[in-house]
Amino acid sequence: MAERLEGLKRTHMCGVLREKNIGEKAVVMGWVQRKRNLGGLVFVDLRDRTGIVQAVFGEKIDKAAFEKVNSVRSEYVLAISGEVVKRSSPNKDMDTGMIEILGKSIKILSESETPPIYIKEGLDAAEGIRLKYRYLDLRRPDLQRNLIVRHRTAKVIRDFMDENGFLEIETPMLTKSTPEGARDYLVPSRVFPGKFYALPQSPQLFKQLLMVSGFDKYFQIVRCFRDEDLRANRQPEFTQVDMEMSFVDVDDVIELNERLLKRVFKKILDIDLQIPFKRITYKEAMERFGTDKPDARFKMELVNLNDIVGNSEFKVFKDAIKSGGDVRAINAEGCASFGRKELDRLTDFVKTFGAKGLVWISLKNGEIKSTASKFLSTDIMNGIIERTQAKDGDLILIVAGKPKVVFASLGQLRLEVAKKLELLKDNKEFKFMWVTEFPLLEYSEEEQRYVAVHHPFTAPMDEDIDYIESDPGKVRAKAYDIVLNGEELGGGSIRIHDTKLQERVFKALGFTNESAWERFGFLLEAFKFGPPPHGGLAYGFDRMIMFLVNADNIRDVIAFPKNKDAVCIMTNAPSNVDEEQLKELGIEIAKDHKK
Repeated sequence: MAERLEGLKRTHMCGVLREKNIGEKAVVMGWVQRKRNLGGLVFVDLRDRTGIVQAVFGEKIDKAAFEKVNSVRSEYVLAISGEVVKRSSPNKDMDTGMIEILGKSIKILSESETPPIYIKEGLDAAEGIRLKYRYLDLRRPDLQRNLIVRHRTAKVIRDFMDENGFLEIETPMLTKSTPEGARDYLVPSRVFPGKFYALPQSPQLFKQLLMVSGFDKYFQIVRCFRDEDLRANRQPEFTQVDMEMSFVDVDDVIELNERLLKRVFKKILDIDLQIPFKRITYKEAMERFGTDKPDARFKMELVNLNDIVGNSEFKVFKDAIKSGGDVRAINAEGCASFGRKELDRLTDFVKTFGAKGLVWISLKNGEIKSTASKFLSTDIMNGIIERTQAKDGDLILIVAGKPKVVFASLGQLRLEVAKKLELLKDNKEFKFMWVTEFPLLEYSEEEQRYVAVHHPFTAPMDEDIDYIESDPGKVRAKAYDIVLNGEELGGGSIRIHDTKLQERVFKALGFTNESAWERFGFLLEAFKFGPPPHGGLAYGFDRMIMFLVNADNIRDVIAFPKNKDAVCIMTNAPSNVDEEQLKELGIEIAKDHKK
């Protein structure tokens, strides 16, 4: 039966007691990690979010407490009073392992049934059961440490932004739907039947309006929502570190954020990042790494073979170049030992990214073997080997086709080979890189129009403005992403602050003047009244925490995440609602959706 505290006050958290506390009276409260009965003595490991402390009970220490402790089971909530003493058998693996508490009294504050998951460090249990009983999963020390790091990181960021003159200003959660990019989560209005709010995908428009309002430097650690197809490390609701500044250029935003990241990594991990970080253009990133999120911790960079194989009689190469495509390769050093089964697997792998196949050249024991040996002359073969700097024992992997397909295939292939070779298994390096000068627009075959690469409020580079109407795909943006170890950590841009230029970009995106004003009229109207030049950046805060705690799964750094299908297994959300609620909102569920 649960007992009351009756004025009993906790004096110490479990994990903070040390040798300096020997001789003190202590009252600790927490959950039973485990109990060990050795006949005349009973040992209880008590846990709270700071750690575990051992308490020992015995008939000679206190008879009443000794008798009561025998009814205690795992995950019972206890209050234990006693004296801190030196531990007779020290445990160097525990922070509190040099001391223990002589249990003089014990109160059972709450009982527990046998938990459906075992609460321990590094639990290897099915994610479904962990998410269903998330409140138990969160008792695990490793998850608690992750959330403590999350809290500490947020505080470091807030302190830094405050020191640099930023104001934390909240922006609305119920906003206007402006579908340009990911799908919005919609919220029906009861007061205005048939009309909807949208949950924000980001505070983008409001932070720009705050610059028009003269606040100069804004930031916010804010929840955002996107109704999009989920991936392993994507959530329908997520947290951004959002910022915007007036009277700045690209260098100003980058310099401030390098100092912010340096502060975070020093305070949280005691790592001194060397700034400034390397910068490369989007074009260089694609040509060298096949992606705008380069992982530069290993080589295996893409090599252009167009000039070497341009006159080849090999139809695969000839057709690719003739149709405006590319032939590129990577040198997988030391991989000539890959057998046919592994090469077939890699061929199937690149096909998932649109490639029609994979050409390989193996240099092994002085012999050159290749799937294209019959079609490539000795000069061309030697040219490829020389260009890729391959040596005996290496494996050259080649993809031909449309540039987009070649980049995607080889960009992912280099990561797959690195994974196979375990090149990054014990690599603790943090390799930061800025990727700049992204295309402003890209053509969508699906929508048959140009779409914004980042968002439609990104400013074009001054020298490319004249191409907006004549050659939209040629326009580069004043955009920049901060990339860490092959993941986009954050991204931003200098914004358009001129109504006429914004209207031109909207037109290139396929908006009529009327539709642009209908969706974004409040922004265009604001730009009539002296908007300052401005720009900013937003980090994926959850992803940042993943790096800081070395987590593989984004759900391990969020208190109550959704699963891969955007379902909260614990609360069973999303769920049905009463017909009366729907009626009040003027909503009727279509029959096929009801099924």
